[in-house]
Amino acid sequence: MGEKGGAATFVLTATELGLVATINTAGRPGRGQVVGVVGGRRVRGVRGRGSLGGVRGNWVGRVVAWVWKALGGRVRWRVLWLTHATFMVGVTGLVRDADGRVLVLRHRLWQEGRQWGFPTGFAKRGETFEGTVEREVFEETGLSVRTGRLLRVRSGFGLRAEVAYEAVLVGGTLRIDPLEILEARWVAPDDLPEGLQAAHRDLLIPSTPTPTTD
Repeated sequence: MGEKGGAATFVLTATELGLVATINTAGRPGRGQVVGVVGGRRVRGVRGRGSLGGVRGNWVGRVVAWVWKALGGRVRWRVLWLTHATFMVGVTGLVRDADGRVLVLRHRLWQEGRQWGFPTGFAKRGETFEGTVEREVFEETGLSVRTGRLLRVRSGFGLRAEVAYEAVLVGGTLRIDPLEILEARWVAPDDLPEGLQAAHRDLLIPSTPTPTTD
C-alpha cells in the first residue's frame, strides 16, 4: 500500500481469477471511488464506508465481482480454463436390445486378456456425453442407439473422468470398425465373455440407494 497527498492506493491480486485490480481512495477518510483495471479496461462506481481498514476486505470482493462481470463470456471461460485442471472424459455405453441382451465388443487396442468391454470412447470438445455414447456406438458398430439413464460418474486414472450411460438400440446393421473392434456380440447379462472389464461388469449390478437419516 502506498500513500501520497491524502490518497491511498492498493494493488490487489485476485489469484483465483488471475486478475489484478487497483483500488484508489480519495476525499473524506473511509469514502472513495473504486476503479478495477484489467487489460486497460476500467470499472467504476463502487464505494466503501467506514475506516480504511474496515472497508478494504469488502472492497476486495466488490472489485473482483465488478471486474469478473465486466469481462466477456469468452474471456471468463478462458480464465477458468487456464486456472483449473482439465480432464479427458471417457464415456461408456451399456447398450441393450429389445430382448434385453447387452452389446459387448472385443477392442483391438486394449490389453491382451482384457479386451472385452462395452462401447467406450472419449468425449470431443463441445460434445454432450450422451452424444459421445451415440457417436462411439455408431462409429464402432454401425448401430444407432438412444442414450438413457446416467449410471456412473467418477474420477479415473490421472486427469481422467469416467461417465457411463444406459442406451437402447434403435436401428442400424451391425458392422464393426476393424481398426478398433475385433468382434461384437449380443449376449445375455448372465453370459458375459471372459476378460470383460471389471468396471464394465459392475455397471450391470443394480446400485443400492444411499441410506438417509431424518
